[in-house]
Amino acid sequence: MIYLDHNATTAVDERVARVMEPFFRSAFGNPSSSYQEGLDAKRSVENAREKAAKALGAKPQEIVFTSGGSESNNWVIKSLAGSRPGKGHIITTAIEHPSVLNPCLYYMERGYDVTFAGVDSQGVVDVEEIEKAVRPDTFLISVMHANNETGVIQPISEISRIAKKAGALLHSDAAQTLGKIPVDVNAMGVDFLSVAGHKVYAPKGIGLLYIREGVELEPMILGGGQESGRRAGTENVPMAVGLGTACEFFTGDMTRVTERLSRLTALLFELLSERIEGLVLNGHPDQRLPNCLSVSFPVVTGADLLAAVPEVRASTGAACHDRSVAVSHVLAAMGVPAEQAKGTVRLSLGIHTNQTEIEKAAKLIANAYEKMTRP
Repeated sequence: MIYLDHNATTAVDERVARVMEPFFRSAFGNPSSSYQEGLDAKRSVENAREKAAKALGAKPQEIVFTSGGSESNNWVIKSLAGSRPGKGHIITTAIEHPSVLNPCLYYMERGYDVTFAGVDSQGVVDVEEIEKAVRPDTFLISVMHANNETGVIQPISEISRIAKKAGALLHSDAAQTLGKIPVDVNAMGVDFLSVAGHKVYAPKGIGLLYIREGVELEPMILGGGQESGRRAGTENVPMAVGLGTACEFFTGDMTRVTERLSRLTALLFELLSERIEGLVLNGHPDQRLPNCLSVSFPVVTGADLLAAVPEVRASTGAACHDRSVAVSHVLAAMGVPAEQAKGTVRLSLGIHTNQTEIEKAAKLIANAYEKMTRP
């Protein structure tokens, strides 16, 4: 099995799992307890918070642990919209993750106005469109840091200047970027930033939300006052420790990681292009994540091609429902023709992917494609 779907999820790194293991058995104290085991658990959670904050260029008190990226995204939108005395205006983009799009649609149905800014043919958000869309009642702009399908990195710092000028708050979903490229909340100029643990070699079911100091959100959960009163409930100590450890391990030497992933991704595209005439790269050629390759294969559908290569684990650029194929909303927003979109496959590498796997995957995919298209 060659796993090339790291944008979907990553395996928990062995080093992360080792650090987490004691918190399931011996170090099982409740962080709210005043005796030693509880104090030790509390200290471990705060240590994890410090590591996560350091990875983002944030302060520990600006980090709240959540159940994942979807919760973090929902929290920002629902809290800001729900706490307003009247309706208002949200700006987001047409290529966001459903955990941003669907809450926005939810509030549209309840009388809020939402602008879904477009992208160009390379998947880059139209900054001018966002600027023109700003209104006096715009209270939130939400733009992902990098797209999960194409890997295209968005100009968040430019959008930040627009948000500040308008007096709107800025949120960015960074689920795909932490551990792949530098993520600095101050350089980006965001007020909120979402992270998903399972995209960065930590477990599923843990994430975080960065909330800039001085910015208020309605609590996600009311109860015992954990997470500074912002998200009540006994802390998930092992998961928080796992995410903090992953943040520490995978955000250090970003240059080395980026260069290696970029080289292997370029090699994969080169090997596929050599054998498949008409292969199309989706997204910006340079302004994208170093590990992500979205390519469209002529004539075939991505689902059929992957089914013919069971050894390679990857994703398509379309969703299959029964016998119909629904084109990805991201590719549709980019203006990618339906037939091209249906032939799209997303190949996303991880820190443990090696050159031998890349060469083998390219050969298997090309062989299967040639067999499928042979007269």
